[in-house]
Amino acid sequence: MQLNRLDHVNVKTANLEQMIKWYEDVLGMTSGARPPFPFPGAWMYAGEHPVVHLVGVDTQPAGHDPKLEHFALSATGYASFLENLDSRSIDYKVVKVPGIDITQVNVFDFDGNHIHIDFHNHET
Repeated sequence: MQLNRLDHVNVKTANLEQMIKWYEDVLGMTSGARPPFPFPGAWMYAGEHPVVHLVGVDTQPAGHDPKLEHFALSATGYASFLENLDSRSIDYKVVKVPGIDITQVNVFDFDGNHIHIDFHNHET
């Protein structure tokens, strides 16, 4: 067996509409085709791939020590991404990864999930 790439992340939320809007407005994803599951949700696409699967739940999942600490997406357009975050007054932290050619922009979605967006240093 050969693993190729991360396919998607599944995120439970009691704030489905706000999460859809956040992923669209902040990360530029689009809500797209999703199988007719018997529960609410949305598949958020990066290009042609549904990389974030949102699942609507009645009560916000609780827990102070999540099993999934973060997920990461690679991207281009570093300057425009920072401008978008600044225009929305979204806090973020920029980290240059030691020893490799990557700069991370760390953000938290509407529900507080940690995401970092990775850019090659030639953009930063």
